[in-house]
Formats: sequence, C-alpha cells, structure tokens
Amino acid sequence: MAKSPTLPPRRASRGTKEKQALSPTVQAGAGETPLQPVRVQAEPDTGHLVRNILNSLDDAKAEDVLSIDLHGKTSVADAMIIATGRSTTHVNAIADRVSKGCKEGGFPLPRIEGLPNCDWVLVDAGDVIVHLFRPEVRQFYNLEKLWGGDRPAEQKADRRA
Repeated sequence: MAKSPTLPPRRASRGTKEKQALSPTVQAGAGETPLQPVRVQAEPDTGHLVRNILNSLDDAKAEDVLSIDLHGKTSVADAMIIATGRSTTHVNAIADRVSKGCKEGGFPLPRIEGLPNCDWVLVDAGDVIVHLFRPEVRQFYNLEKLWGGDRPAEQKADRRA
C-alpha cells in the first residue's frame, strides 16, 4: 500500500499566533545605545533656484528680466521673476527652457499654466514664481508696480519709520 502524502499541520485557531507576533518585545541593553540623529537633506535653497531660473531665462534669450524678493510680502512664494518674450512662440520656448533647467538642476518639475495661448505663462517652481509675458500683455498687467517696492502702502510705512 502506498503512503498518502502528509499534510502540513493545521494552524491554530485564528488570532492566537497573530497576537503573539504583535506583542511588544524588549531587548536587553536596548536603552544603553543613544539614538543617532538622522540627517535629512533640507529643502533646496531659494537662492540656488532663482539663479538656476535666471540662467535658464538668459539661455532662452528672455528680455526685461526682473527678480522681486517677496520675503515678508506674501507666504505664496519667496521670489517672483518677471520676463518678456518677443512672441507667443518665444514665450512658450522660454517656459520650456525654465522647466528643463529646473529638472536639470535637481529641483522638482514646475507646474506651468497658460501654455495654450502663451500671452501670459505662469511657471510655479514652488518657492519661486515666474511670469512670462508678451510685451503688450506685460505692460497691461504691470505686475512690477503691484509687487515692487514702489507700492503706496510701503511708501506710507517708510515715511512713518
């Protein structure tokens, strides 16, 4: 007579082994070794990101480039860069170059809005916001006046100080 294959032993009732496996265990001497600090890479410096974007704008031959420091003005971003392209095609190429420059520099890929029309393209690189305009659109919106240091509220504060 041939022997029948042996079956593995049946598991104990549901939950008994799991509870034992999940119960905390204390190792001898675990409290004797001090915990070592974990080194975490900090967020990229905004200055490096601004320089990277300014280099990308220069490579793409953007015109009238202006960088505005937003520290203390808003929590949306640390810096704003405004630039002009000669045409919708040029504005599109500038936005593409800024995006590639951020990626090559090791920064997160920025979000880009406004590419279908390319009159005003916004590149959100996290701590830095880049506005790319055609010349007549830039003149119409005049963001430099809105965010620049010559705002009336800031002039009043400067006079009081």
